[in-house]
Amino acid sequence: MKFQRYIGIDYSGAETSESRLTTLQVFEAFSDGDPKKVSTSAAGAKNWSRLEVAQYCLKVLELDEAVIIGIDHGFSFPMSYMKRYGLSRWDAFLQDFMRHWPTADPHAYVDFVCDNNPRTGDSSELRLCEQWTATAKSVFQFDVQGSVAKSTHAGLPWLLWLRESPAIRGKVHFWPFDGFWMPVGKSVIVEVYPNLYKRRFPKQGRTADEHDAWSVAAWLQEADRRGILGSYFAPPLTLPERRRVELEGWILGAW
Repeated sequence: MKFQRYIGIDYSGAETSESRLTTLQVFEAFSDGDPKKVSTSAAGAKNWSRLEVAQYCLKVLELDEAVIIGIDHGFSFPMSYMKRYGLSRWDAFLQDFMRHWPTADPHAYVDFVCDNNPRTGDSSELRLCEQWTATAKSVFQFDVQGSVAKSTHAGLPWLLWLRESPAIRGKVHFWPFDGFWMPVGKSVIVEVYPNLYKRRFPKQGRTADEHDAWSVAAWLQEADRRGILGSYFAPPLTLPERRRVELEGWILGAW
């Protein structure tokens, strides 16, 4: 097996980065055994905030073990957006996004930052992975059932924060932006979409958000145990599609 720990995060873009949200769930599994719910370490707190989830990911990634973390929000924007604003690298996109969408700031709601913000796109704009996945929606389609727009706009600043953290620089592979093939021994952060995996696992009394996070961790663990996880890091793309995906990102498991 390539990894020692498998983490599934069901994300939420509600309220502020420091708000505690019942819809923000974290589950982790190891080489053996079912995924277990992870609770925030904050004294007296029951639910996670986005800030604490980022801090938890950093702490795990600092460990001397290979970890894969699947997060349920978009990691990038469509190529049409990139061309419109002259962005040709993922790091440049993240930094540009932070300047126009400071959604990680204290007291900032995505809704507030969204109001009259010209730096956005249309709900008809799709990444290639969303075109390949029947129920996936545009990262610009807000406030509809199954939308990931708000969670994407809330989560992107924390990807940049992790990417720029000195403690894990060089230890973590952000897939597929750092390349499609996995370096041996590195930890990995990937974009996931629970609808691709969750129906194969019984719900067993978990809430919808708990089951989404549980299913991500379980699917990653199972695919690694069966020796097929590596194949999902190489979706069947043409060379032009691969170059597009290196900027747009990809949902692990979308074929």
